[in-house]
Amino acid sequence: MIPGSIPARTARVSSCPVLSIPEHARLPATLPGPEGGRTASAAQWAGRTGVGGEAPGRRSRAEPSPGEAIPAMEGSEPGRGGMRRFTWEEIGQRSGRGPAPQERWLVIDRKVYDISHFCRRHPGGSRVISHYAGQDATDPFIAFHLDKALVRKYMSPLLIGELAPDQPSFEPSKNKKLVEDFRELRATVEKMGLLQPNHAFFFLYLCHILVLDVAAWLIIWYFGASLVPFLFSAVLLGTVQAQAGWLQHDFGHLSVFSKSRWNHWVHKFVIGHLKGAPASWWNHLHFQHHAKPNCFRKDPDVNMHPLFFALGKTLSVELGVQKKKFMPYNHQHKYFFIIGPPALVPLYFQWYIFYFVVQRKQWVDLAWMMSFYIRFFLTYLPFLGVKGTLGLHLLVRFIESNWFVWVTQMNHIPMHIDYDKNVDWFSTQLQATCNVHQSFFNDWFSGHLNFQIEHHLFPTMPRHNYWKVAPLVKSLCAKHGIEYQCKPLLTAFADIVHSLKDSGELWLDAYLHK
Repeated sequence: MIPGSIPARTARVSSCPVLSIPEHARLPATLPGPEGGRTASAAQWAGRTGVGGEAPGRRSRAEPSPGEAIPAMEGSEPGRGGMRRFTWEEIGQRSGRGPAPQERWLVIDRKVYDISHFCRRHPGGSRVISHYAGQDATDPFIAFHLDKALVRKYMSPLLIGELAPDQPSFEPSKNKKLVEDFRELRATVEKMGLLQPNHAFFFLYLCHILVLDVAAWLIIWYFGASLVPFLFSAVLLGTVQAQAGWLQHDFGHLSVFSKSRWNHWVHKFVIGHLKGAPASWWNHLHFQHHAKPNCFRKDPDVNMHPLFFALGKTLSVELGVQKKKFMPYNHQHKYFFIIGPPALVPLYFQWYIFYFVVQRKQWVDLAWMMSFYIRFFLTYLPFLGVKGTLGLHLLVRFIESNWFVWVTQMNHIPMHIDYDKNVDWFSTQLQATCNVHQSFFNDWFSGHLNFQIEHHLFPTMPRHNYWKVAPLVKSLCAKHGIEYQCKPLLTAFADIVHSLKDSGELWLDAYLHK
């Protein structure tokens, strides 16, 4: 889906035997920022992220002095090489929930990391990494990061131990064979070169957006500001906004360039200058959606439940049993046409994004956004006047909103929506996503998000390779008895309405009779 919503004390110290700090866990002199970002000194990194301290210049009660040994954690077993060893039960208790201290640990490749303080400085936002606190995060870590070696190197200050030898590499509740088969599929995808982009594809895609943008202005310039040219220009500009939305999505997912920094730079241009939206806002929301799709309280894309809609069978029944009624949910499949596709962008996103960047002091994003509005108004004001230019802008946002909502919701609203059950990565994505049949028009119209399943499994994969990996994903689904849903475009649209109707009726039945 496209939009792109971001601590805890240090671990307790016991009287167990102490262990020396291993060399690999010591902070280097300088540390890079997030995948190509600015560098910072070790002291700055530690102070900012909370690694070994709560604020710059101050030492936490659990932070050792230079050369001081690290006490072993209560309940853990010291292992060879000075590494503490933990069980899944211990890790599961560090999910950031419950009574203080609300510690947050996660596991990547059997290594245990304490992200209690670092989550606040995580480049992707505090929430997306915190959603995996108390869980194995190996597969999402691999899925979201390009330069994994670099990231692993600078994760070492967060390393507090590893899984005990008798513990499985991921939670015992997960399907071991399915996890292994998916990781084998991931390795196959990398060997096939399906994560390598075709730069010509994205260049031509950008060119077609710019051509449409110029054509919209030429129509007004040549034919004047009468009704027909005005409407035709609005349709072209609405198309520009929708297609630029799909393109910024590519750069936001680091799918175009091998260097994260390059993707970030162009992402700011496309989403900021071509669309008038902030990259930081998109990143903050969208990666949470990918980390835990359709998981209530973790995926911001389902935050419309319960204020506006009752979503999913389980949540709708729960809402009814609790006798909660914020809206007449049994009619939600009707008012969806009023407060859904027509209103989301012009009545909510359009204004909230300015609040977001000011509140979070994202001044660079604000500058890019303002460049869009300055360009738009300077371009059309001489021909349409103030009222005409404002009217054109609102009409364009209306067209964009309908396009955006129908495409992004067709893959998710009809699917399973529930609380996070901490199932494996493959199952998490398959139960929350479905595909739409491939065709030239469907690919273009949806920005290749008709391959939503493949996109969610491999979020950094360039979209022009989705069709190549689809047969392999289908084969894995068939092997493990997992449904791979793929449907016609209009059926996918209709399923949004049908699912809203069904969940509304479930809510009403529970509200009246349970």
